[in-house]
Amino acid sequence: MNKSSRLAVAGGAAASSVLLLCGPAVAHVSVQPQGEAAKGGYATVNFKVPNERDNAATVKLEVTVPADHPLSSVMPQPVPGWKAEVTKTKLAEPLSVHGKQITEAVSKITWTAAGGKIGPGEFQQFPVSLGQLPEDADRLVFKALQTYDNKEVVRWIEEPQEGAAEPDHPAPVLALSAATGDHHGGGADKTGADDKNAAHAADHADGESESAASPTDTTARVLAVLGILVGAAGVAFGVLAGRRRTA
Repeated sequence: MNKSSRLAVAGGAAASSVLLLCGPAVAHVSVQPQGEAAKGGYATVNFKVPNERDNAATVKLEVTVPADHPLSSVMPQPVPGWKAEVTKTKLAEPLSVHGKQITEAVSKITWTAAGGKIGPGEFQQFPVSLGQLPEDADRLVFKALQTYDNKEVVRWIEEPQEGAAEPDHPAPVLALSAATGDHHGGGADKTGADDKNAAHAADHADGESESAASPTDTTARVLAVLGILVGAAGVAFGVLAGRRRTA
């Protein structure tokens, strides 16, 4: 084999390796907060569901809410083309929230296609409002089942372990950030900051309007004084002219 042939074979092998390493990454059902999910607060999260099949569409998603940290409030946001069903379970120990005793909590949310679907090469997000988030946990694990229209069910239920390789079918994990003072999550803090910024901008605009008006007011006063002086001079000239004619 000559040098050119050896280079061609080596190049082909290298190209094949690149194609293998850069093949399509395996996507999975995940959960991400809109803003921040702070301990002890409330948050809106998105369950992101990609379609991994080339010949089938996703038509159902079931998400299990962790029973070891029951949440008093779980509300799915309506998604066009999908029907959401909330399943509740009686709690072994009631939760005390804002002075009220909660005896049951949401244990599962099921989205079923009602005219919609997640086709090949597509994904769908399912927003959910959650709270009150636990203060004694760093994360929440939501096990999920993804059903395709060919009856295949993919079970995203393996809990990832710190320091270990990612499992083949990892469950969605929501990381919780440090608690905030107002217990309303990052979204409330951001809104307050935006309101303050808007108020500051309004005050700044008012100040600029007043500053811009000051030169105009000064000019008007100067013209008014000049008008009075010109008028007085005209009256004096008329009086003098009358006296001269009389003389």
